[in-house]
Amino acid sequence: MWGMEHLGLFILAGWLLNLTPGPDVLYIVSNALRSGARAGVVAAFGITAGCFVHIFAAALGVGALLATSATAFTALKWLGAGYLLYVGTRLLLSRAPSAMHLEAAPEDSTGAAALKDIFLRGFWTNVLNPKVALFFLAFVPQFIAHDADNKTLAFVLLGVLFNLNAIPINLGYAFLAAWAAKRMDAVQRGMHWLDRVAGALFVGFGVKLALTEAP
Repeated sequence: MWGMEHLGLFILAGWLLNLTPGPDVLYIVSNALRSGARAGVVAAFGITAGCFVHIFAAALGVGALLATSATAFTALKWLGAGYLLYVGTRLLLSRAPSAMHLEAAPEDSTGAAALKDIFLRGFWTNVLNPKVALFFLAFVPQFIAHDADNKTLAFVLLGVLFNLNAIPINLGYAFLAAWAAKRMDAVQRGMHWLDRVAGALFVGFGVKLALTEAP
């Protein structure tokens, strides 16, 4: 159908891949734990928006450029690594939340400006990671029929399907983390240290990306 094949396997593989913890899942969970379900949902949609950029860029050949040009890959790699280090450092240096903030977070009282910031950070965390572009370039073509009339259209449709299938899983992480934060006093009391742990992990992801060699 429309140049696509093995859709059932494609959907199942996508779900399994999205269940695997990584920078995206960490970003969603850390925001949901700290500021409630609404913040986690906004983080999830920021990441989803970033994935759409990679899907359409790969369909237009930008992904192929990253796969074949060491210069292009390195430039985006350092931008992505720098941004992950920036996000991690912000979390590491964040101040301990007040008792009032801890009480407000489970009620999803995060303001519009803060939610916009959460969305944009999720968006750029994803867009500036060249490994996401290479993932789509390596994974999606396996499910495009060899005799497809329009392989670019098939690529876009599969990429969009993958991204839409990821939304329930990402939202599930957000709601589960927010549910846990509401019911676990230890989580709320340790929110400051959770920020530290999340910050250290983001720094680790940034260092790992910086050390990644061009394909």
